[in-house]
Amino acid sequence: MSEQRPETPAEADGTTGLFTALGKQLRILRERAGMTQKEFGQHVGYGPDAISAMERGVRVPRPEVLEKGDELFGAGGLLKEAIPEVKEAMTRARTRHPEWYRSYAALEAEAVSLYDYSTMGVLGLLQTEEYSRAVFTQRQPPLDEATIEKRVTDRLSRQQFFERWPAPECSFVMEQAVLERPIGGPGVHADQLRQLLRIGGMRNVQLQVMPTTRHEHPCLDNSFTLLTPKGKEQVAYMESHAYPRLIIDREEVRIFAARYGIIRAQALNPQESLDLIEKMLEQR
Repeated sequence: MSEQRPETPAEADGTTGLFTALGKQLRILRERAGMTQKEFGQHVGYGPDAISAMERGVRVPRPEVLEKGDELFGAGGLLKEAIPEVKEAMTRARTRHPEWYRSYAALEAEAVSLYDYSTMGVLGLLQTEEYSRAVFTQRQPPLDEATIEKRVTDRLSRQQFFERWPAPECSFVMEQAVLERPIGGPGVHADQLRQLLRIGGMRNVQLQVMPTTRHEHPCLDNSFTLLTPKGKEQVAYMESHAYPRLIIDREEVRIFAARYGIIRAQALNPQESLDLIEKMLEQR
């Protein structure tokens, strides 16, 4: 089966060059100031992975990062001047998507709630850059390097979902096996667990783990996502071997919602789940 990758919104509307140029400027200014990506990230509220992605142009350089960076590095308005163009590009990126993904993306962009159940790997929305790269590098049949980098870019750009305000209500339930699978090796695995702890600590997020010791299970079929767009009815979404399916039939969606409710009830509660992840990190 051939796998075709549609162009990203940034590629389609020509903003890739803008993001790449801003990222280079941000990196040069940071290095001149003698500041590491981690140190800069602490000032602006982002992790080193996110700062690295912005500097390489694979993630939109956030307006608040540009504003704070301009002040910290004494750039004299060099970064601030680009903020209006970045905001305009972000608006276009939220509304332009490939045909096969457009329906789901439009709903996700306006979702007031998102519930996801993951069985095989960490949901793309929650992945670190290196975990995502490992996933695409290990894909069979193999993808070429350029396609891998573009896929990683697409995945990271979706994480702007967590930066919206008002914040959407989020619930993530993942099988314990997902946490135990060391995709990318020990270092990548550890960073991914830390990422889950960070996201799981957000006020609008509940992250739960389904233990492998449970004797009963309401859904051994597949991963799925439930979305509730603003002012619209809930929908379900799932993928199987690169075939996406957006489900809008009320009865089908009701069945998925019922299953998710039982899954959520049988999983560890959010605090127990975060404690388990912490314990897994300590035992490494």
